[in-house]
Amino acid sequence: MITMTDIIRDGHPTLRKVAEEVQLPPAQEDKEILTSLLEYVKNSQDPEISARYGLRGGVGLAAPQINISKRMIAVHTTDPNGELFSYALFNPRIISHSVERSYITSGEGCLSVDENIPGFVPRYARVTVKGYDLDGNEIKLRLKGLPAVVFQHEIDHLNGIMFYDHIDQNEPLKPIEDAIPIER
Repeated sequence: MITMTDIIRDGHPTLRKVAEEVQLPPAQEDKEILTSLLEYVKNSQDPEISARYGLRGGVGLAAPQINISKRMIAVHTTDPNGELFSYALFNPRIISHSVERSYITSGEGCLSVDENIPGFVPRYARVTVKGYDLDGNEIKLRLKGLPAVVFQHEIDHLNGIMFYDHIDQNEPLKPIEDAIPIER
């Protein structure tokens, strides 16, 4: 089981590397790692389990965050309608995106970043993500709103990009022009 002690923090060199593709069909070891990423995110949202193990709540986790430089992410979040988006993916990539932007009005956070970094993070309002599930089956997802933001955040981790890299350093809290604000 992954706990906070397994999650590397900002400044660790693995967080700035481009992660390697996972060979498909996935090896048993890779399946176990991916399963544990999703398990962490689910556990972190369970008040009893998170309190027992001191887990910080999260909606996504990428393998580089546990010091494994491979292209694997797990996401467990809901959209405003309560629809659950719970996925563990190998080699996810954005295959198309909207011109329109969006941002979370409260800013983004990250399990690998201990301090609060205020600022709006511009993201695509809609994305189509392609990846492979635990059995190596291709999955294609059309996402918008919070799930789209979460997937973009996690895929950034696979490319050595941190959320605060997107924040306007001169005016971090300047609303993003023509972007859809997402309340959280």
